[in-house]
Amino acid sequence: METKSRPAVRVVCLDAAGRVLLLHWRDPADGSTLWEPPGGGIDPGETPLEAARRELGEETGLDPAAIVAGRRVDVERDVRWNGARYVGPEPFFLARFAAERPALTRAGLLPDEQQNLDGHRWFDPAGLAALPDRLEPPELASVIAALTAPDGPGPWSA
Repeated sequence: METKSRPAVRVVCLDAAGRVLLLHWRDPADGSTLWEPPGGGIDPGETPLEAARRELGEETGLDPAAIVAGRRVDVERDVRWNGARYVGPEPFFLARFAAERPALTRAGLLPDEQQNLDGHRWFDPAGLAALPDRLEPPELASVIAALTAPDGPGPWSA
């Protein structure tokens, strides 16, 4: 399996009740499924924060202005997807929404993303360990705790 490094970001979206948004993806290579926060690659010339805002809008249709700019945690990733292994750090940003379970749209998804996205769901972070499919990153509950700590995230990586 080829190992790749790709600059990417993720956005931890929390609704008014503290539920976290996860997208349910089906791997086109082997059909396996995983739950993951919205996010994706950083385009050339784009800052991680700009990429996080763009990806949030594209993948969910949610307001990218909801991202709290100062809330970032870098997470070491090791993910298998579409026949490749992706490794390296990804910044995770926090976005809070005033509504409970805000509605999402698929309008900004690329054609392959339209095919591979099985859906989404807002989860109570306490139940993440009980998900029936793979969770990426597996330590997402700790990432959420670091992002929402009253004094903000410190130097932390999973």
